[in-house]
Amino acid sequence: MMGGGEHTVSAIRRNDGSIDYYYAKRVKNPMYQKMKKIPLIRGIIALIESAANGSKHLQFASDRYDVNPGEELSAAEKEKNASKLQLWLGVAAIGVLSFLFGKFVFTLIPIFLAQLLHNQFPSDTAQILLESAFKLVLLVSYIYLVSLTPIIKRVFQYHGSEHKVINCYENGEELTVRNVQKQSRLHYRCGSSFMLFTVFVGMVLYFFVPVDPLWLRVVDRILLIPVVLGISFEVLQATNACRNIPGLKFLGYPGLWLQLLTTKEPKDDQVEVAIASFKKLKEIEADPSIIETVHQDETKAMSH
Repeated sequence: MMGGGEHTVSAIRRNDGSIDYYYAKRVKNPMYQKMKKIPLIRGIIALIESAANGSKHLQFASDRYDVNPGEELSAAEKEKNASKLQLWLGVAAIGVLSFLFGKFVFTLIPIFLAQLLHNQFPSDTAQILLESAFKLVLLVSYIYLVSLTPIIKRVFQYHGSEHKVINCYENGEELTVRNVQKQSRLHYRCGSSFMLFTVFVGMVLYFFVPVDPLWLRVVDRILLIPVVLGISFEVLQATNACRNIPGLKFLGYPGLWLQLLTTKEPKDDQVEVAIASFKKLKEIEADPSIIETVHQDETKAMSH
């Protein structure tokens, strides 16, 4: 999936070797646009939008995974007849709730693990360090384990191909498979870096709130989730801004190291899909009427 200023585009490889696309126009809600200019708040808005958009693109890919072209038209017709508002709200809710559920799990479990060692490490500082260490181990272990499954490994290969294409474009090179494959699969703006930053930002914030009693510690952590997310987004933006400054680019290294798990080296055919997605995005950004033409063609195809 590639995202631009006005649109997002996903490209997938079909069973017959062809490449299929999903297009989505970014919703320009006036209230959201104002909130996206406010530091700390803008990170929360960006996450909600990302979760909602990502869910729609993943749904498109999963609906067509291992399905022959043409066989998905009946499903597409049912989707077309559904309420667009209900569909958008449903997808957005699933994406946001899934993210929040994961965040709650990775926030609360380390608290109780650290509390189990309270007798051995009773000080507030030791408890916060233990909690953060457990959170980091839990995050890295989870990512590593899911990366071993074939389907997630394939997703991570496409993730790597996205980064390679962006790096190739930003380096001013022609978007060919050979040029793209030479690029790094790591990128400063990746959301994987954001996940790691939440661990370190949370650890710093926890020094300013009570550790005991346990119930208050749990409440504090839950209430601080939006704050941690907001600050982590700003840290991500800052490390990206410093990536070309000698002596400061190392600030983004921890996030890049995590990307060694969340990205894999892609195959040439996967790079071709990523290149196609990026080129289609550039094409649509230059001429948005292409989307309307595609939608009209799809409507005609379903009517036959």
